[in-house]
Amino acid sequence: MARARAGDLRAADELAGRHVRQAWRAAYAITGRTDLADDAVQDGFERAFGALDRFDVSLSFAPWINRIVVNRALSLVSRARPSVEFDEDRHSRHGDRAETNREVIDALERIAPERRMVVMMRIVAGFSPEETARALDIPVGTVHSRLHRGLADLRAALEVAVA
Repeated sequence: MARARAGDLRAADELAGRHVRQAWRAAYAITGRTDLADDAVQDGFERAFGALDRFDVSLSFAPWINRIVVNRALSLVSRARPSVEFDEDRHSRHGDRAETNREVIDALERIAPERRMVVMMRIVAGFSPEETARALDIPVGTVHSRLHRGLADLRAALEVAVA
């Protein structure tokens, strides 16, 4: 971190390399689109590295960079119609699953954005409740409640009976 703050590009690349995958997963979980996730990560890292001198080195870098990227993803989503990409080739490898995957994606688009974000980050991207809370800047309890309600909304959207 100290070397990156001092302008060492190799150190900055190394720092970015450690965190870009998780930041991209967060951005994709929010946007549902690779192009918007790519843009959010690029913009987020540019902003973060431009503000490294203001970063509190006593804190962990991961939540900070993820929050910046999440903010960029949220901004991009607010300007574009939220949609989740569907790649027929990738999603149809298992025959009838293509139709099921399309139904799930459509159902995800119908749930409230704040719940969809938590569902995507927890279930799709595999973030822990704590990581999700830090990335979205919400309490962990809110993550749990939005996940619970989001999954209930998803079940209802898919017309699956709750057992």
